[in-house]
Amino acid sequence: MDFIAGEIIPVNKPYKWTSFGVVARVRWLLLQKYQQKIKVGHAGTLDPLATGVLLLCTGKATKRIEEIQAYTKEYVATLKLGYTTQSYDLEYPEERKSPTDHITQDMIRQTLQQFTGEIEQVPPAHSACKISGEHAYHRARRGEEVKLQAKKIHIERIELQDVSMPEVTIRVVCSKGTYIRALARDIGEALGCGAYLTALERTRIGEYTIDKCLSIDDVPAWLDTIKNE
Repeated sequence: MDFIAGEIIPVNKPYKWTSFGVVARVRWLLLQKYQQKIKVGHAGTLDPLATGVLLLCTGKATKRIEEIQAYTKEYVATLKLGYTTQSYDLEYPEERKSPTDHITQDMIRQTLQQFTGEIEQVPPAHSACKISGEHAYHRARRGEEVKLQAKKIHIERIELQDVSMPEVTIRVVCSKGTYIRALARDIGEALGCGAYLTALERTRIGEYTIDKCLSIDDVPAWLDTIKNE
């Protein structure tokens, strides 16, 4: 492998790690092994509370980041119905919204179909979207009102995988720019009970699947193997 000419390294981002943290770790490991700085970037940020496929681009492959970000993505998400949080995930305390006793699997399936195809989605206030050059989440954390414009996204497929009320698990195949936290919010609103994410795993980016990813702990041994070859 030639990390300067450019390689793509699929990594399974650990829970509570930032995407930048994974990049920094791999950049440092490459420096230790090859005794030279090698450019490393990632294609498609994952929130700290999400796990799964994170594609790292090295050297000249960093020029492909925009191309790779356009690849179709797949997620498995667990939503808790009847509750919500400020960030639509576990970052903030949950707030009780509405009872869910009346919600059936058929209701959930029918509601999910409303979110297939091209739809408009308002990104979460707690997101990396920029307002006058500043990330929206900085303003949200200061308690400022954040208003973001709706963006067109495309959801190719959305399937109900499991129901263990009040939690449901869905599989989503979607375009770049899709916020699964916002999707959870909108599904909760459509069901009339509120919802937020309790777990999120990105299982695929283009042809790169979760089963082909390295764990962050396996990267050093993997680099040793490459160097020995």
